[in-house]
Parts: sequence; C-alpha cells; structure tokens
Amino acid sequence: MSVAALIVVALLFGGMVLYAFGFAAFVFKALPAEAAGTLIRQAFPHFYFFVIVVSGLAALLLVPVDGVSATLMALVAVSTIPTRQALMPAINNARDAGAMRRFAWLHGGSVAITLAHILVSGYVLTRFI
Repeated sequence: MSVAALIVVALLFGGMVLYAFGFAAFVFKALPAEAAGTLIRQAFPHFYFFVIVVSGLAALLLVPVDGVSATLMALVAVSTIPTRQALMPAINNARDAGAMRRFAWLHGGSVAITLAHILVSGYVLTRFI
C-alpha cells in the first residue's frame, strides 16, 4: 500500500487516541470542571474537523490501493459530519439546559462514535501488514 496512505491513517488513529484518551482526560484533571468543560467545548469542533479532513484524505489516498480501506475511511469522514454539526450542538444544548439524562445519552453516543472511528482506523492500519 501507499506510504502516504499509511502515514495519514496512522496520523488519524494516533490523533484520535491522543485526543480521546490523553488530552480530554488531562484537561479534566488539570482544570476545574467548569473551565475544563469550556475548553473541551471549544476544542471539539477542531477535533471533528481534523477527523473529517484526515479521514477524507486517507480515503482518497487509499482508492487506488485498497477499496475496502478507502470505503471505511470515507465512512469515518462522512459519519463525522453529522456528529460535528448536529450531535455536538445537541450535547451542548442538553448540558446548558441542565438535561443531564439527555446529555449523558448524547455524550455516550459521541463516545461510541469516536471509539468506533478509532477501531475502524486501527483495522485499516492492520490491512497494511
């Protein structure tokens, strides 16, 4: 497979893992809850933009070498758009309204989506070996 595709998929995988398990956890440990929430809320649109762009680029680079992996990366890119544009604002609105049960469900959904994206990109990486 293409070296460029490998690097881009690895960047996606590493970036998502670092953000989900490193940055977010660190912010909530290092800052008071209110400040941490504000910072995470500002960072998430950039995280999702990163996922959309990098997975889209990976899909394009993979088209000539692995159609299955290209399709999987395209699905990550496409599924991140409604996550960023609809789910993220709904999470914020639920939190702002104090609807904590709704917030928990929506946030759980976003976590599940991110974990699925990490697993998919990890699977694509295994197709390089």
